[in-house]
Amino acid sequence: MSDRATLMDAFLTRHGWPPQARRPLAGDASFRHYHRLADNGRRAVLMDAPPPQEDVRPFVLIARHLAALGLSTPALLAVDETAGLLLLEDFGDDTFTRLLDAGTAADDLYALAIDCVAALHRLGAAAIPAGLPAYDDQRLLTEALLLTDWYLPKVTGGRLADTAREDYAALWRELFPLARAMPDTLVLRDFHVDNLMRLPGRPGVAACGLLDFQDAVAGPLTYDLMSLLEDARRDLDPALVSAMRRRYLDAFPALDREAFDLSWTVLAAQRHAKVIGIFTRLEQRDGKPVYLRHIPRVWHLLEAALAHPRLGRLKAWLDRHLPAELRR
Repeated sequence: MSDRATLMDAFLTRHGWPPQARRPLAGDASFRHYHRLADNGRRAVLMDAPPPQEDVRPFVLIARHLAALGLSTPALLAVDETAGLLLLEDFGDDTFTRLLDAGTAADDLYALAIDCVAALHRLGAAAIPAGLPAYDDQRLLTEALLLTDWYLPKVTGGRLADTAREDYAALWRELFPLARAMPDTLVLRDFHVDNLMRLPGRPGVAACGLLDFQDAVAGPLTYDLMSLLEDARRDLDPALVSAMRRRYLDAFPALDREAFDLSWTVLAAQRHAKVIGIFTRLEQRDGKPVYLRHIPRVWHLLEAALAHPRLGRLKAWLDRHLPAELRR
């Protein structure tokens, strides 16, 4: 038995669970792994987030904060921050992804997700816990550079010249103020259907279970909406996207529509550049090639954002250094 397995079994025993109750459930794009626990009718989930690669403290902080706001996060049944182990409430298997794949009406699920994030945004500054990191320009830029630092070398076979890399960075620095024309809120950052669950029997937006929020930051309110409706992992009907944008904007009639659209577009371009780089890094560094199949979709989304006139100079840079034949 590995040292990690021994640590998990000892943690379970301390909190009244027999080690044999543990069954692997899932992993994700991080170093975290999950185990479902079942014992005499009891159920729970064990999160295994080994340090130093992972730190469970942000998850614990945001879970408690969101629960205090009336939103649904898995209850924290036991916490060992030093070991990187959490015992969590089991929300079941009804992720939005699975429900959509099984034929559940997309309008109903996405409307619930939109209403959930709108409820959070109505709280204004109260949605942001004290000490939460800001989604500042440096953080946004570091993520956008994943495209040039991981994807570009893979498809060109060479390293980008320092001057060209700095030109790319300068273009992003010019664009980020446009993204900040919207109010700041709590940005969950991975707000999409893989990380949302339907919880029957809970009222209102509490029926939307939230799973992945440990990377939360304070940033523009457009980010999570864009993350939901420009999904790197699945194609969405444009009519659905338009309807859900309207649903959100109808809840906030005072928002400047033009500024909202431009903030959305800049953050969409940034996120898609980041995701292309991350999916490449997962294959190159971590031996997880499964995410590469999504890259054509993400390029399509990035190209749609680049069509905005205000992103014309960034589009020209990418057309020069990553032309169409290198985008698939």
